[in-house]
This record gives sequence, structure tokens and C-alpha cells, in this order.
Amino acid sequence: MRPFAMELLALPKAVPEARRALREHLGVPCPEAELCLSELLANVIAHVGEGTPVSVRVARAQGRTRVEVSDPEPHADPEPHAGPVPRRPGIEDETSRGLLLLDDVAPRWGVEEEQARGRTGWCELATGP
Repeated sequence: MRPFAMELLALPKAVPEARRALREHLGVPCPEAELCLSELLANVIAHVGEGTPVSVRVARAQGRTRVEVSDPEPHADPEPHAGPVPRRPGIEDETSRGLLLLDDVAPRWGVEEEQARGRTGWCELATGP
């Protein structure tokens, strides 16, 4: 598979458009990759802000599919930290399930931060034979 890349603004209406573009690129539905893409974009919208320009990349290598969403926001924290941690939302909470979904679907996921260049949320999925 050739890598998939697109630039877009992190807006709620862009999430289904990005999933559709990925599905068309792959030529087959890939619900796990589409879910990861949706959740990574939703995190940018929620935590960086609507309208943030983002880069999306999806590539396969070494038996894995890697989904990445990068935002250009410089992050002021010069000290590395553990990154996001899934939390168990209460039954009435309407948000905070995205990282639990990623944790359930993707064997590996995380966030890479570069102080001057922004942040990349990523997840890796097992690729079938």
C-alpha cells in the first residue's frame, strides 16, 4: 500500500470526510484504522481547538498499519511526560472514551511531542496477511 497523506482543518465535519478519503485510498473498509483516525482528529478538536491545521498520515510497514495525526501547535512544556492516559468516565459523562477506544483497538498508541514542531498522536494496528 502506498502511504496516505492529507492536510485538513480539524473541524467536526472533516472527521467523516477524512474517514471516507482513507477508505477510498485503501479500497476496502478498515474500521479499526477509521476509528483511530476519528479519535485522533477528535482529540485535536477537543484539546487544541477547532480549525487547527493538521496532517494525517497512514502507512503500512513491518506487518503494522500506523495512523498519525499531527498538529503544528508548539507545546510549551519542555519536560517530557508520560502523555495521555485513558481514564474511566462516569456513566453520565459524555466524553473521555476516545483513549479507551484506541487502547482497545490498537496494540500500540501514543503521542510524540516536539516543542517547536507540534504534536503527533499515533496508533499502530496489526495488518492482516
